[in-house]
Parts: sequence; C-alpha cells; structure tokens
Amino acid sequence: MTGDRQRIEDALLAAVQTKDAYLNELARHLIVAGGKRLRPVLTLVAAQVAGGPALHGAVQGGIACELVQTGSLYHDDVIDESATRRGVETVNAKWGNLQAILAGDFLLARASEIAASLGAEVAGLLGNTIARLCEGEIEQLRHTYDVSRPEPSYFSSIEGKTASLFSTAARIGGIVAGLDRPVIDALTEYGRAYGMAFQIVDDVLDITATDEQLGKPAGHDMVEGVYTLPVLRTMSSGGVAADELRDLLGSPLNAVVCDKALSIVRAGSGVEQALSAAQAYVTLAVEACALLPAGAATDALRTTPQHLLDSL
Repeated sequence: MTGDRQRIEDALLAAVQTKDAYLNELARHLIVAGGKRLRPVLTLVAAQVAGGPALHGAVQGGIACELVQTGSLYHDDVIDESATRRGVETVNAKWGNLQAILAGDFLLARASEIAASLGAEVAGLLGNTIARLCEGEIEQLRHTYDVSRPEPSYFSSIEGKTASLFSTAARIGGIVAGLDRPVIDALTEYGRAYGMAFQIVDDVLDITATDEQLGKPAGHDMVEGVYTLPVLRTMSSGGVAADELRDLLGSPLNAVVCDKALSIVRAGSGVEQALSAAQAYVTLAVEACALLPAGAATDALRTTPQHLLDSL
C-alpha cells in the first residue's frame, strides 16, 4: 500500500497545480499539511476486493473524494472562524475568508472535473454527495446552540457531512473496477457505516483529546454551539451534572466555561454511550464485508473499522 499512497499524494498535488503560483499555494495548503487520506485509500481498497489491481481510475476517483473533503474543510473553517487545522494555520486565518472560500470552490471544481473524466455515473454520484454535504451542514447549523437538539438531527447531519463521502469513496472504487452491482452496494453500505463510526469517534475525541493531539482546541464543537452525541447523551442522562451542563451551554463559551463543560462531559456517561453507538456502526461495516469476495482487500476492510475504537 505504500506505493499506492505515494500515487495518491502525487495525484493530489498534480490535481491542484495551476499556472497561478498564488492559487497553488492556497489550494495546496491543507494537502501538504498532511492527512490520513482515508477516503482515497478506501477507494483503492474497494477497487481491489475482486483481486484486481489498483487502477488509475481508482486513484483519480479517490482523490476526487479527497478534494471534496479538503474543499469542505476550507469552507467549514470560514463558517467556524477556525484558526488552526492539522496543526497549521487555516487558509482563512492566513489569507482571509474570501481567499479560503474561493480556494475551497476551486478544489470542489477540480473534484467535479476529475469525476466527469470517470464517466457520467461517477460524476452524478459525486455531485449528489456534495449536495448531501451541504444538507448535513445546514442541518447542523439549524441547531446551533440548541441544547434541545434531537439525536435524529445529529445522526442526519453526520450522515450527510461525513458518512456520505466515505460511502461515495467506496462506491466509486467498485464502479471503476467494474464490480457486480451487489458488491458495489455492499461497499457503499460499508463506507456509510464506517463513516458514521468515524465521525462519532471524532466527536468523542473533540471532548477527550488534548489540543496538541487534535491540532486544534479541544471542545471546539461546544464553543461553536455544535452539540455532538457525547454532549447530547450527557444532557439527556439526567441529574445535577446534566442540568449544570445544560445551563452552561446555549451560547458562546469562553475558555473557562469551556473547560468546565468539558470536565462535566468527560466525567459522565455520555462518552461511553457515544462509543457504544460507534461500535454498532462498526458492526454494520463488518457485516457488509460478508457480502464481498474473499481476499486480502476484504480482510483489510473487515479489520479496519475496529481500529477506530481501539485507537482511543
């Protein structure tokens, strides 16, 4: 997989190369800052479940998904007024909101161009996914600072914002490899379940990890009024701690209040309950693998979801 990862990195950098040095710097900023490249890796592995090679089309499909992810981060950082991402300054903090928005648009445009080169089905799929990302973001924004946010809103939001792109990454791998439709559908469900587990774990880490581990301030979601599953479960658990947390939330937090809110969530059962929900999605992802051809790629897919929880 090391060689495939290098193919992904090379293709990403080539995709954002233009004649404008300034735009190149903006577009490359978060790419060169690093990242696990989970979505393009998923596309490559999905394309190989029937034993075939890692095709050029799978690399291109994977980086299209990664460019959508990166472009959406540029936009998210403007919305959240974030100062750091992946341990470096955000584009909006370094160059301004206008540049960040346009650079994010550029990355989405490049992703769409690449998807179109892979055929109408992939192009339509990626376009639909970008729409679902927006729907997930809107659902989240509807409930900003809402201490009564219902859990279905949370799950709907993360399915759009996160799981849809993992699902698409896996599906594109199956499409470009010409796999049978039942296998493509199983890969799609795998990506959705994996993406749901991934986002829940990420939301738990926003509560439990340090600033250094995150590359951004811990509790950032609460500060921005985004109440994720561990927070919602803490508030719904009842008792003095739940009431105290609810009283702290509902408006922007300063550093002292944020630390107090973090302490309450960390001490309660909300984190454990959220991880139980993540485990349920891990189980769904593993079950989807039963519908895939036997082989090394399927084995890798089967074992990967549990790593999300084991790494905590």
